[in-house]
Amino acid sequence: MEKTRHGSCHCGAVRFAAELDLREETSRCNCSVCTKGRFWKSVVPESDFRLLAGADALTEYRFGSGTIVHLFCRNCGIKPFGRGHLEELGGTFYAINVACLDDVPGEELAAIPVKFEDGRHDAWERPPRHTAHL
Repeated sequence: MEKTRHGSCHCGAVRFAAELDLREETSRCNCSVCTKGRFWKSVVPESDFRLLAGADALTEYRFGSGTIVHLFCRNCGIKPFGRGHLEELGGTFYAINVACLDDVPGEELAAIPVKFEDGRHDAWERPPRHTAHL
């Protein structure tokens, strides 16, 4: 069941809401930026995302093909979400950092299904060999 969830960066300058079903699969990948930032994502279509505050506090970073816009709070450095456009994901989407959700209790976070992806080798359909560190 989709439910409106709220999230923020560490300092609270960036705040957002997203329609999420946390019984659905989330993912973690082993690409360089996700590994170093410990990014845990839930992907939602653009229509299910609302930036509530902090557009002026966001700064972006792109690497590789530049397909994904990694958005960070310029004050505290936390990445609450990223944005991209891929037709195979239905067009424009937001990758919500599950760890930045403010209104999800720990026991619910612990029950969220996680799929591991080998982003380091652009093999998103398979898990990397090692996942414990992700």
